[in-house]
Amino acid sequence: MTKTPKTSITRRRFVGRAALATGALAGGFPAVLRAQAPAPVKIGLIHPVTGFLAFSGNQCRTGCQMAIAEINGAGGIKGLGGAKIEALLGDAQSKPEIGAAEVEKMHEAGAHAFSGCFSSAIGLAATQAAAKYNLPFSIDVGVSDRLVQRGLKNVFRFSDGYGRISQDAVKNLDAINKAAGSPVKSAILVHEESEFGTGTAKLMEAELPKIGIEVKETIKHANPTLNFDNVALRIRALKPDLIVPSDYQNEYVLLARTLRQQKLEPNWYSVLGGGFNLKFVKETPDIAEYLMDFNHWYNPKDARALAMRKAVEAQNLFFTFEIYLSYYSIKLLADAFDRAKSTAPDAVNAALAASTFSDHFMPYGPTKFVDGQNVGSRAVATQAIKGDIAVVYPAEYAQQKPVFPRPKA
Repeated sequence: MTKTPKTSITRRRFVGRAALATGALAGGFPAVLRAQAPAPVKIGLIHPVTGFLAFSGNQCRTGCQMAIAEINGAGGIKGLGGAKIEALLGDAQSKPEIGAAEVEKMHEAGAHAFSGCFSSAIGLAATQAAAKYNLPFSIDVGVSDRLVQRGLKNVFRFSDGYGRISQDAVKNLDAINKAAGSPVKSAILVHEESEFGTGTAKLMEAELPKIGIEVKETIKHANPTLNFDNVALRIRALKPDLIVPSDYQNEYVLLARTLRQQKLEPNWYSVLGGGFNLKFVKETPDIAEYLMDFNHWYNPKDARALAMRKAVEAQNLFFTFEIYLSYYSIKLLADAFDRAKSTAPDAVNAALAASTFSDHFMPYGPTKFVDGQNVGSRAVATQAIKGDIAVVYPAEYAQQKPVFPRPKA
């Protein structure tokens, strides 16, 4: 009887192997053929989470991450088959050149878009770097109009810029001042030295005389500044009716503290005051009381805003404009990826340019981008009253009338 060679395949072995193959087809092998999970959409988050802008930078990052978690938890980006968003975290270290370097690193890591950068100066550098690759850049916070006036087709800003904000701020101030009998006839401007503060102060210098308010002096200071005693001395000497600060968080609060310590209490109407927020009001209510600011704010009559504020405060965080503007910066990008059904830069930029994004609780009209700027956005006037912040202008969003002039302590 001839033995079957060891290398031959008997019927039994063939059947066994066939069964294994069938099992593979039913289990392992089709795993390759079955639809793969879609590749993640990588969004670079560039914020100053260290340095003198760290508080605001971390607030921005928090807002972005809240939006990403919500989108991913709801099934990802539907137009991309449920693709999840992957955050690439970058620290601009409060320096423009580092912000630009972060863009280059994230581009190498496969970033499809960016959100950032809180600071206008950092934003100018980072958006320019992203423009080399035509990668979409959604500005969360950054008020310089240069961000959207350089002809870059990849840059989009959902909130308003300092050009229209300054004009609206002065119109609002004029109405408030006249209603009170026009007690304010002179002002001093105090501003930080970068693009944000310098640009805002220049605009206010031009706008205030149009409503009969003399600008007695414009005082620029460095970032960071640890002492405002000299500024207080100038204010005491010039005796203005109004102080108009445009500062970031730390300097804003320090200036207010210094003036209170020096027993100087002129009317206070900041424009884009980076430190006028719930942190300032809750931690130093006696100093903040009755100060006013014209800035980004949410619609206090929208239940979604109140729900989000409650959720943020439940995490022992302050519900500042950095959080919700950054949140909507990501939502805007996700909406564009969904409608573009692509991560190709041209397609996403085109979707952003045509955006009518309306799923928000901001006090805005319809979203419409013109050269990257949402012309439907607007800032509002707010005032610290009884340990909280209330919208006082315009009337359609106002919670109460402004208390003006500022009562003496």
